[in-house]
Amino acid sequence: MQRPYLLNALFLSAALILSVAIGAVYIPPVSVARFILDALSFSSDLEIWSDTMATIVLQLRLPHTILIALVGAALAASGAGYQGLFQNPLADPYLIGVASGAGLGAVLAMSFNWPSNLLGFFSIPVAAFVGAALTMIIVYRLARFGNVLSTTNLILAGVAVGSFASALTSFIMLRSEGEVRRAIAWLLGGSTLTGWAPVIASLPYIAVSLGFLITAGHALNVLQFGDEQAQQLGLPVERIKILIILAASLATATAVSFTGVIGFVGLIVPHLVRIVWGPDYRNLIPLSILAGATTLLIADLLARILFAPQVVPIGVITALAGAPFFLWILRRSQRGVIQV
Repeated sequence: MQRPYLLNALFLSAALILSVAIGAVYIPPVSVARFILDALSFSSDLEIWSDTMATIVLQLRLPHTILIALVGAALAASGAGYQGLFQNPLADPYLIGVASGAGLGAVLAMSFNWPSNLLGFFSIPVAAFVGAALTMIIVYRLARFGNVLSTTNLILAGVAVGSFASALTSFIMLRSEGEVRRAIAWLLGGSTLTGWAPVIASLPYIAVSLGFLITAGHALNVLQFGDEQAQQLGLPVERIKILIILAASLATATAVSFTGVIGFVGLIVPHLVRIVWGPDYRNLIPLSILAGATTLLIADLLARILFAPQVVPIGVITALAGAPFFLWILRRSQRGVIQV
């Protein structure tokens, strides 16, 4: 099973280097790779590089690239977690309204104080997490009747609650003055933040949530047999479900806080990983993390070069790719050929 990890690590490394290399000032990928290796090893060879290149790579492009990779990893892992938890191939932070709830929480916080320092950056994900968690609880309650969680009800409840949260978000932005108007572009998906502060602020939240989701792989495998059998096998079903919801919601909330609402990554990536490398969640979640980071880096690269020098919001790119994929998954789900 080492080969999938190696391949995904290579794809991610290539995407990272290309993301740093391509921009208004083109830097050869080989030079980028050598520069990053020199920087990581604190080599004396760093002196041969110009100050301009050091500024472009270390202060502008590399922080942006790492932030986008972290967000892609968070969205893919949370999507895999939701799909395994609800045993639903269509569960996704965007489709079940969690991302919209996180966006509402983030914009509420921004309406009081747009994050301009490290403390502000740390506070926004907390507000987004509260919005995401409340949305997930409401959707789950609305969709579940007795012990039955219907796929149709889950999607309908998610769409309804997500639309309500999005409407409130739009209302708050229209009624607000000054800085919060920047959130309009932010909500379309894409990071306009610069420097290392967003990376430092997002890393603890993402590390905690992804770390738990990785360790929950075995529990998600057991949950596929149903709640009763999982309890007979000694799994504390209700507690593990709550923890998985919290971890996936925290990952989603952090992603939304720094790059806005980016749809379909949490839907597409886990499915592709499942098709290629199987449904075992002990491997599915870590592979989704790697593939999610690579996927969003590619989407971000396309967003920057398709209509350069104008930058297209990443959410537009993922929606254009994700909508047809969603319809394909829906058809497969109706035929009963998808294994969650």
